[in-house]
Amino acid sequence: MTGQGPGQVLFGFVRHWSRRATAGAGGEAGQGRLVHVTEAVHALAERGLPATVNAVADEIGIDQSGASRLIKSATAAGYLTLRASGADGRRRQAWLTPGGRSMLESAHRWQEDVFDRLTEGWSEQRRHDFRKAMTDLLDRSYALDG
Repeated sequence: MTGQGPGQVLFGFVRHWSRRATAGAGGEAGQGRLVHVTEAVHALAERGLPATVNAVADEIGIDQSGASRLIKSATAAGYLTLRASGADGRRRQAWLTPGGRSMLESAHRWQEDVFDRLTEGWSEQRRHDFRKAMTDLLDRSYALDG
């Protein structure tokens, strides 16, 4: 890792974690994909955006047909539901089910546990500063996308 600039380190970090089972998936790739798409629907809702198939595809960086398949799988697993959009009845929007919220709560606990293990020995100030820096990067990334 020596000699790498901060951008290379950031993207190396993203690549590393994109290959890991996500959010308490227990190492099962299929479950990790369900967590990933459910998390995308949740993140869109948190930002006040409708979780249409196209928005989910953009959120996770895949094509529309792949996002549609993932949403259908998460719906079949009971994590999401599809309903007509309130703004446009022709468009369908994904929503979290109670089961999806429960799964995400477990996923978020797993994520926090991983962060705690990765930052073992860090001061609370260092953890706070790291979180703030990551939040600032995400906010700026969303602003650049808009």
